[in-house]
Amino acid sequence: ALNYGTKQEFEEEIKKMKKLTDKPYGVNFSIMPPMMAAKVPHPRDEDFYMEYVQIALNEGIKVFTTSAYQAPKISKVILDEGAIWFHKCTTLKHALSAEKLGAHGVTIVGVEGTGFKNPLQNTTLVNMTVARRFLKIPLIAAGGIGDARGFLSVLAMGADAACFGTAILATFESKAPKSYKRKLIHQDIFDEEFYRKIFHYQLKDKSIWSYAAGHVDEEVSVRDFIENHIIKQAEGILKSCGFQGDEFRAISN
Repeated sequence: ALNYGTKQEFEEEIKKMKKLTDKPYGVNFSIMPPMMAAKVPHPRDEDFYMEYVQIALNEGIKVFTTSAYQAPKISKVILDEGAIWFHKCTTLKHALSAEKLGAHGVTIVGVEGTGFKNPLQNTTLVNMTVARRFLKIPLIAAGGIGDARGFLSVLAMGADAACFGTAILATFESKAPKSYKRKLIHQDIFDEEFYRKIFHYQLKDKSIWSYAAGHVDEEVSVRDFIENHIIKQAEGILKSCGFQGDEFRAISN
């Protein structure tokens, strides 16, 4: 929501969205944590974000996601209005806290993903297999997922859905600059800076991306990415493993 310079611009974009589709859509809020807000000259508190939340609610938005900070006041308003609230976080501890606050579902991001690295953050493998044991609400996997193998893997680990972040940024529909998309697609798997960012928590503000977009060699549409690079290839993998429809036939009589 805060990609828009003013509240008026944000409201206008929601109105445009209403005209473009009758399919479900939502709004994300990346909220500045209080400990970070205390270190900047012009911090944004929950009341600042609340104005944007209220605009979205007034325009009929029914799905909200929050990230970086749960913002109890904001989540309560969303839930009181009968809207759906998902929270995106980096640790199981934060996921459990969001569940306790009433979140309808959580997205847990592994260290493989792009962006901030929490010193207590685990891999997507550990996140999914462990979180499935503790969480009762729907669980979404994120972090380094960019092809059919990754998609099927997180479902097998216990996720109810997969979140494609970096991979979607490299599509035609993304407003990211062409130069940025090229960097995403050609991110070097052997780039030592990526590993330093994960294991030594250096380069916090340096743009080192997940390899999730590297599974395609060129910019593609979202439809092409989902239908051909994810669904079609996933079906092929399942068939090669012995699945036919709802049956597993790898073992013959």
